[in-house]
Amino acid sequence: MRDKTQANSAAPGDRLIRAGAVVFFIGAVATLVTVAPLFLGAKPFPTYMFGLSMLMAVGFLIAGAGVLRSVTAGRRQARGAAPGASR
Repeated sequence: MRDKTQANSAAPGDRLIRAGAVVFFIGAVATLVTVAPLFLGAKPFPTYMFGLSMLMAVGFLIAGAGVLRSVTAGRRQARGAAPGASR
Protein backbone atom coordinates (compact mmCIF):
# COMPACT_ATOMS: atom_id res chain seq x y z
CA MET A 1 0.00 0.00 0.00
CA ARG A 2 1.37 3.39 -0.96
CA ASP A 3 1.74 6.22 1.48
CA LYS A 4 -1.02 8.84 1.26
CA THR A 5 1.45 11.72 1.04
CA GLN A 6 2.83 12.41 -2.40
CA ALA A 7 6.50 13.24 -2.85
CA ASN A 8 5.79 16.61 -4.48
CA SER A 9 3.08 17.79 -2.06
CA ALA A 10 3.83 20.89 -0.01
CA ALA A 11 3.82 20.41 3.74
CA PRO A 12 2.64 23.17 6.08
CA GLY A 13 5.41 25.70 6.53
CA ASP A 14 7.25 24.95 3.27
CA ARG A 15 6.31 28.28 1.72
CA LEU A 16 7.49 30.14 4.81
CA ILE A 17 10.81 28.31 4.71
CA ARG A 18 11.32 29.13 1.02
CA ALA A 19 10.32 32.78 1.50
CA GLY A 20 12.64 33.03 4.49
CA ALA A 21 15.51 31.62 2.46
CA VAL A 22 14.94 34.18 -0.30
CA VAL A 23 14.75 37.09 2.15
CA PHE A 24 17.86 35.80 3.96
CA PHE A 25 19.77 35.60 0.66
CA ILE A 26 18.77 39.17 -0.26
CA GLY A 27 19.94 40.32 3.17
CA ALA A 28 23.23 38.44 2.76
CA VAL A 29 23.89 40.15 -0.58
CA ALA A 30 23.02 43.53 0.96
CA THR A 31 25.43 42.82 3.81
CA LEU A 32 28.25 41.97 1.42
CA VAL A 33 27.57 45.11 -0.62
CA THR A 34 27.48 47.23 2.54
CA VAL A 35 30.71 45.85 3.98
CA ALA A 36 32.68 45.85 0.70
CA PRO A 37 33.51 49.61 0.74
CA LEU A 38 35.09 49.22 4.17
CA PHE A 39 37.64 46.77 2.74
CA LEU A 40 38.09 48.59 -0.56
CA GLY A 41 38.62 52.02 0.98
CA ALA A 42 35.67 53.49 -0.95
CA LYS A 43 32.97 55.84 0.28
CA PRO A 44 30.50 54.00 2.57
CA PHE A 45 26.96 53.39 1.41
CA PRO A 46 23.99 55.34 2.86
CA THR A 47 22.43 54.28 6.12
CA TYR A 48 19.44 52.55 4.50
CA MET A 49 21.81 49.88 3.15
CA PHE A 50 22.56 48.87 6.73
CA GLY A 51 18.80 48.53 7.20
CA LEU A 52 18.65 46.20 4.20
CA SER A 53 21.29 44.09 5.90
CA MET A 54 18.75 43.37 8.61
CA LEU A 55 16.83 41.30 6.08
CA MET A 56 19.15 38.44 6.99
CA ALA A 57 17.64 38.33 10.46
CA VAL A 58 14.11 38.76 9.14
CA GLY A 59 14.60 35.90 6.68
CA PHE A 60 16.00 33.72 9.43
CA LEU A 61 12.93 34.40 11.59
CA ILE A 62 10.54 33.70 8.70
CA ALA A 63 12.25 30.39 7.96
CA GLY A 64 12.24 29.52 11.66
CA ALA A 65 8.49 30.16 11.79
CA GLY A 66 8.08 27.81 8.83
CA VAL A 67 10.09 25.10 10.58
CA LEU A 68 7.99 25.48 13.74
CA ARG A 69 4.82 25.25 11.66
CA SER A 70 6.08 22.06 10.02
CA VAL A 71 6.96 20.57 13.40
CA THR A 72 3.54 21.32 14.89
CA ALA A 73 1.78 19.88 11.83
CA GLY A 74 3.91 16.74 12.09
CA ARG A 75 3.07 16.38 15.77
CA ARG A 76 -0.64 16.76 15.06
CA GLN A 77 -0.42 14.15 12.34
CA ALA A 78 1.52 11.77 14.59
CA ARG A 79 -1.02 12.16 17.40
CA GLY A 80 -3.85 11.46 14.97
CA ALA A 81 -2.14 8.31 13.69
CA ALA A 82 -1.21 7.00 17.15
CA PRO A 83 -3.15 3.92 18.24
CA GLY A 84 -5.76 4.73 20.85
CA ALA A 85 -5.79 8.44 20.06
CA SER A 86 -9.40 9.50 20.35
CA ARG A 87 -9.07 13.28 20.60
